[in-house]
Amino acid sequence: MAKQTKEQRRKKVIEVLNKARSMELQAITQYMNQHYNLDDMDYGDLAGKIKLIAIDEMRHAEMFAERIKELGGEPTTEPAGKTAKGQKIQTVFSFDAKLEDDTIDVYNQFLLVCRENGDSTSVKIFEEIIDEEQIHFNYFDNTNDHIEKLGDTYLSQIAGTSSATGLGTQGFVGRGGSLTPQGGA
Repeated sequence: MAKQTKEQRRKKVIEVLNKARSMELQAITQYMNQHYNLDDMDYGDLAGKIKLIAIDEMRHAEMFAERIKELGGEPTTEPAGKTAKGQKIQTVFSFDAKLEDDTIDVYNQFLLVCRENGDSTSVKIFEEIIDEEQIHFNYFDNTNDHIEKLGDTYLSQIAGTSSATGLGTQGFVGRGGSLTPQGGA
């Protein structure tokens, strides 16, 4: 087997970074669409948390883009898929949990590509993002579980809550899963 050049290895890393960026762009549009819909349905607390998760995904997309540029590549602007619109509240969180679970699996494979091609910096980026995607998965999965088990009782407690997330730039992970910034009101 012929040894690959540095440029060939770098090209493989850029390819998986761009695929990951494309997945993040899809998640951003999906979650923002859900945020608007849940807010319109008057489920402000759920809408606000999904918005914060979308902000996390924006940060992830930016991290991938910055690394792609460092490696001499061009970051993609194309989402990996279409946005599912008009979802009922009973399907949003199971849909999102699956999206995050699939993302974690794919990112672990992408991390291996980076490791096999000698890019420890990209490995670290994937490790950090996978940890945050796990937090997102846990939130979506737990919320879906509440909706499945408690149904309208759970949803009626959330109806009419505020979706205000404030002017801070922290996403869901940075805020510890709360609508208020850590250490503040």
